[in-house]
Amino acid sequence: MEKKKIVFIVNPISGTQSKKTILGLVEELVDRSKYEFDIIPTQYAGHATEIAAQAASEGAFIVVAIGGDGTINEIGRALVHTDTALGIIPCGSGNGLARHLMIPMEARKAIEVINEGNIGCMDYGRINNRPFFCTCGVGFDAFVSLKFSTSGHRGLLSYLENTLSESITYQPETYELRIDDQEEVRTYRAFLIACGNAAQYGNNAYITPQASINDGLLDVTILKPFTVLDAPILSFQLFHKSITQNNRIETFRCKKLHIRRKREGVMHFDGDPAIEGRDLYIEVIPEALHVVTNLQGKKYSLPESALQVFSDYIHEVQSLHGDLLARNKQLIRINRRLLRKITKL
Repeated sequence: MEKKKIVFIVNPISGTQSKKTILGLVEELVDRSKYEFDIIPTQYAGHATEIAAQAASEGAFIVVAIGGDGTINEIGRALVHTDTALGIIPCGSGNGLARHLMIPMEARKAIEVINEGNIGCMDYGRINNRPFFCTCGVGFDAFVSLKFSTSGHRGLLSYLENTLSESITYQPETYELRIDDQEEVRTYRAFLIACGNAAQYGNNAYITPQASINDGLLDVTILKPFTVLDAPILSFQLFHKSITQNNRIETFRCKKLHIRRKREGVMHFDGDPAIEGRDLYIEVIPEALHVVTNLQGKKYSLPESALQVFSDYIHEVQSLHGDLLARNKQLIRINRRLLRKITKL
C-alpha cells in the first residue's frame, strides 16, 4: 500500500510549548506504516502559507500546523478549496479551533489523532477577504488583540491581564449592521461584536457557544455596554458556555454581515489584529476546508474546581463596599486573583 504524505509545519517562535519536545514526539510516534512525512520550520511571516500551498499542490494528504492560532490561520488559508486536510498539534496560547475540533492539548495524543486520519469538512469565514476559521470581531476583543500583539508577553495570564486593565477605560462604539444584504440597517452601541465560525476564542472562552463549523452560518454575538458589576456573571457565563443567556447579549445567525463604524480602526481575525476602514464585510464559505477531527473527543465541561473559583469570585464582588472608586480598586484586585486561579486550572 502506498504511503500517504504528511507535512508538519512548525513555527519555532509561536505558542507557549517547547517545539523540540514536540518534534521528538513526531519522529517517535507517527505511524510510518501508513505515512511518510517531512518537518519544515517557518523562517518568516507568511512562510507557512507558502509551504502549505506547495504541499497541497504536490498532493499531500495532511498538512499539520505545529503552533498557535496564527500559524493555523496561515496554513488553513492555503488549504481551502484543496483536497489536502489541515491537522493540528496545538501549542498556542488559545488553541480555539483545536479545542472546537476536540483535538487533545497534549502533543502525544494529538499525534494519535493524526495517525487515525479521520477527515471532515468545515466552513471558514472571511472578513474583508481575510480568512478566519474560529472567530473575527470588532470592538474590545480586537483592541485587546492589538495590545497583546505588541506586549512582548505571551500566554493566557498575560492576555487576561491585558483584558482586565483595558476594560476599565474602554469606550463602546456605535455600529450599523446590515444582515444578509437586507435593506434594514440595525444600529448598536456595543462593547464588541464577535462573529463565530467556531464556538470560542480559545482557552474555553465561548463567545459564540452554539456555533457549528459545518452549518453554513456565522453566529454573531453583540455585547452591549455594561458596568463593572456585570463583569463577574459575564466572565462566568463566557467560560460556562452560557453567555447568550445574559441580558447584555444579543445574538443572531447569518451568512453575510456588513458592519459600518464611524471611523477606521482595528479588527481581528482568529486573534490577529489588523487595521481596516469603516466598512467590514464578513461572510461564511461553506464546506471549503478538510480537517483532521477527533471522533473520540469528549465535549468540554467546566471542572468543579473552576465552578468553585467563579462562585467565590462572585461572592467577593457582591461583598464590595465603599464609594465607586474604592469598589473599582477592590474589583481590580479580586479580578487579578481570579485570573491567576483560572490559569492554574
